[in-house]
Amino acid sequence: MSKVKKQQDKNARKGQIRIISGQHRGRKLPVLLADGLRPTTDRVKETVFNWLMPYIQDSNCLDCFAGSGSLGFEALSRGASAVTLVELNKAAAQQLKSNKSLLQAQQMQVIQQNALAFLQQNQERFSLVFLDPPFRQGLAQQSAELLAAKGLTDDALIYVEMEADHNQQAMPSHWQLLKEKIAGQVIYRLYQNSQQPKCTI
Repeated sequence: MSKVKKQQDKNARKGQIRIISGQHRGRKLPVLLADGLRPTTDRVKETVFNWLMPYIQDSNCLDCFAGSGSLGFEALSRGASAVTLVELNKAAAQQLKSNKSLLQAQQMQVIQQNALAFLQQNQERFSLVFLDPPFRQGLAQQSAELLAAKGLTDDALIYVEMEADHNQQAMPSHWQLLKEKIAGQVIYRLYQNSQQPKCTI
């Protein structure tokens, strides 16, 4: 294979995400286009962050199954005080670290680890969590159960994205569903970790 062809193949596996609003508004970041990594579309992301707008400032955010980091970097740009990105794929995690450096994001940490293992070991409590796991593996329910056990503040907000035709994964009974939408083959929901929701989203 020629050097030109190799370079073309390498470039073909790169994409980019765009930060919609906040400190880094309009900034485009390179991402790895690996199998199973699905950056949340701008349309969905804009809707979700409109829901979350009053609650991002100073939040302690976890982007589980971070992939491209699209949600975590958006939260960072909009004023989250701390953002943790967890991603198993080694190359994707390295790209997240590179993008963290590009933005000089001292309040962000990138952890290359299996997300379920991270949640089992985690001792921190997060006020905002993004769960966008690989499809058709039941990971949304598994990670939600682990989060509910010890990983959330009392009124934490949890965004969950899953495939629309496989959306019966049960969330913890004390998570209150605040919002729900379908976009193509994806269903996305916003929950609150509280018996009495305090949000008026």
